[in-house]
Amino acid sequence: MSGPRIAANPIPYWAKAGKSREVFEQAFRDFSDIGYTAVKADIPEGMSAAEYLEWIGGYGLAPALSLYSSAFDETVDATQELESVKRFADDQASLGMDRTMVSSMAVPARLARPAVGADFDEGRLSRAIERVGQACAALQSAGIRPLHHSHIGGVFETESEIVRLLDDLGPDVIGVGPDTGHLRWAGIDPATFIARYAGRIGGIHIKDCFPDFLDGRLDPADGRSYHELTGTKRLWAEPGLGVVDFDAVLAALPVGYDGDLMIEIDEPSVDSKYESHRMAFEWAQHGLAPVTG
Repeated sequence: MSGPRIAANPIPYWAKAGKSREVFEQAFRDFSDIGYTAVKADIPEGMSAAEYLEWIGGYGLAPALSLYSSAFDETVDATQELESVKRFADDQASLGMDRTMVSSMAVPARLARPAVGADFDEGRLSRAIERVGQACAALQSAGIRPLHHSHIGGVFETESEIVRLLDDLGPDVIGVGPDTGHLRWAGIDPATFIARYAGRIGGIHIKDCFPDFLDGRLDPADGRSYHELTGTKRLWAEPGLGVVDFDAVLAALPVGYDGDLMIEIDEPSVDSKYESHRMAFEWAQHGLAPVTG
């Protein structure tokens, strides 16, 4: 990592269509044409790190901050999980990466009732913290710095759960790679959170959200799930169109911040994925200038 880069995550391309070569190539063509120079390092199954580097390099793209995701709950076999983490770490090291995000996702009860800490279980939380700690040790043994990535729908969804993880494991075990949109949806002020853990920040997802379903606006009886709310196109916003105060977010980053600035728009608010990422890139030229220079 040589300094802050504006990168893109092709999640809206593959979220419904799947992670096929054709899907990724469309995303890479779009990103290259728009002007992005870095993309989330996501090596497809069956492809080596060297092949992946050559592939994205053909579009003028370099690998950027990736993410290891797991439920980290009782549904996951701990032994198999560690083997998966080790393979992931080796791939990331082969790409020249020195850090990665780590996130808990896809707990069914929390996808069904997002952003409210549904079905809290102390035993699950304690086990998940222990398993994340084991994953972090495996990542560190491969020279990869782990960063916790906040995400609605996982074990570490609410502020108290995220803080519990970070404080229990400590800075020597895990850093912080926040997602501004997921924090905001959970009712956490991103800038305040980032300032609290500034010394541990190693990467960030630049994500914005509309106000429609925030701060109690969504009736608890509404019943819509994570994916249903995402599908409305009134949850995630292109950066600058929503309610996240990015000036405050950037001001809260540590002096000398050298991580990636990963643009992430899970579900574009406009019909065109290309236009959505073009809008985000255009905004980033001035919106992220205090960090990128």
